[in-house]
Amino acid sequence: MKKSLGQKPCIYPQPVLIIVTYNEDGTANAMNAAWGGVCDYTKISMILDKNHKTVKNILKRKAFTVSIADLPRMVQADFFGVTSGNDTADKVKKAGLTYTNSQHVDAPVIEEFPLTLECSLVSYDEKTERVIGEVVNTLADESILTNDKIDLGKFKPLCFDSVNHHYVALGEKAGNAFSDGKKLM
Repeated sequence: MKKSLGQKPCIYPQPVLIIVTYNEDGTANAMNAAWGGVCDYTKISMILDKNHKTVKNILKRKAFTVSIADLPRMVQADFFGVTSGNDTADKVKKAGLTYTNSQHVDAPVIEEFPLTLECSLVSYDEKTERVIGEVVNTLADESILTNDKIDLGKFKPLCFDSVNHHYVALGEKAGNAFSDGKKLM
């Protein structure tokens, strides 16, 4: 028997997104967000409150990067969620991380996160607080690749469990997409 949990958007997994922008002084700002995902073949969508320093930076620069947090950098990823760029200067440096300039957009790339999407701003809707970004390029560290494809067993991306307020690492293969279901045909 199923039990009602009320009006809760329990969609799993929710990736832990680290959105990185440049501040006015040229330092990197990073925030942790879980309300986002793919919304088209080359676009991502995120819900980001307009009061975030990151949103102000995105609107000014029209660019940002999105790294997917991984298990080895869980503490730094959480730090980006519990501190505000409006109150804390140079969050990336305080987290002990380094960054370089993206070669494709006007935004920083945090070196230590192994997967980064370089994005240009498509739109921001103030009413819904939805940011849509065009993925211009994807960077993947060779340490998480097998045969030039992302290997989740090597990567161990973090997901956010919004019900229990936990981080969970992915990695174990469960089956073959577009194949295993054919057994029922």
